[in-house]
Amino acid sequence: MSCTCENKFEELAQFIDNVYDSNHPQSSLIAILHHAQNIYGYLSKDVMDYVSCKTLVPTAEIYGVATFYSYFKLVPQGKHRLSVCMGTACYIRGAGKLLEVIEDALNITPGETTEDKLFTLDETRCIGACGLAPVVTVDEKVYPRVEPEQMLEIIKEYQTEE
Repeated sequence: MSCTCENKFEELAQFIDNVYDSNHPQSSLIAILHHAQNIYGYLSKDVMDYVSCKTLVPTAEIYGVATFYSYFKLVPQGKHRLSVCMGTACYIRGAGKLLEVIEDALNITPGETTEDKLFTLDETRCIGACGLAPVVTVDEKVYPRVEPEQMLEIIKEYQTEE
């Protein structure tokens, strides 16, 4: 594989050049992967191969890091990240039912993205808003004490924006 820097990789190449330490190639790997995901939205095989080529860290090792940490995504994500807190307080107060409503309404399960690429559904552990349970977030917006009927309204709100 050649390591030519195509236009779409220039920003990533600059970042790698600024943080990479050839004496400790793995030391900056997580920062590089975070930056790559911020640029592309997810870590494709091409991106991981490129990082491997620039850092001399084997792609298999990069893949291992990317799959170990739940933050990293290996498939394209939806425009909006829809997350249901499944921490104890949220679960007891109906988060499981909210998840079912979302799955039925959007025909996806956690970790999947809708066909129109509008939503990616995630289950999260406690987000520290137990007094507001059950909590759903869409991108950075927090929806407290969500009822199943409200969940459908929230979904429609984002669908009608498009």
